[in-house]
Amino acid sequence: MASLVVKKDGSKEPFQAEKIENAIRAAAQRTDLSEERTNEVVKQVSAGVLQLAAAKEEIATSELREKVLGDLDKVEPSVSVAWREYEAKKGE
Repeated sequence: MASLVVKKDGSKEPFQAEKIENAIRAAAQRTDLSEERTNEVVKQVSAGVLQLAAAKEEIATSELREKVLGDLDKVEPSVSVAWREYEAKKGE
């Protein structure tokens, strides 16, 4: 399991699955998904991310983002759109 996440600036921090779950949940809150569906999406997408991280010692935030958004595109596109819109506004 990846124990470290490599950030854009090259710094490293401990891998925390909760951060990914919280980010997915936050994006889902910007949609009209039910709490039940949100929980399903968080569970399904975070499981895929954990599977990816399990094969590595370190994982880049960009790789995590790519995996999350790719899975969201398949599982619940509205959450993927909300995530990208948030990122676009944050980057302004």
